[in-house]
Amino acid sequence: MIYHIISKQAWMEAQGKDMYEPPSLQTDRFIHCSTEAQVSGVANTLYTGRTDLFVLGIQEDQVDAEIVFEDLYELNQLYPHIYGGLNLNAVRKVYRLEADEDGVFAFHASPELEYKG
Repeated sequence: MIYHIISKQAWMEAQGKDMYEPPSLQTDRFIHCSTEAQVSGVANTLYTGRTDLFVLGIQEDQVDAEIVFEDLYELNQLYPHIYGGLNLNAVRKVYRLEADEDGVFAFHASPELEYKG
């Protein structure tokens, strides 16, 4: 399973479509994803203060586009990148991403965080 952080608005807009194509496809040519262990670090680096976030749990072997694990930013970590649109039938779970009282995100894919909306 790989994970993608998405705003609530973007997720709501994606509903009812077959394909999710965020702006990063135009700017970076891929969709940024993370492993479960990387989600918290990405969230704490890029999304501090946000309260409108979800995490998509994506079944890798169901993604139609190519997935490449690579370290493009010299962080000594391989991040999964989806080179193309994300077919939404590959999304298996949707989780709420909420910071604690100190504003720190600590993500673990658990049933209590699942979004049922």
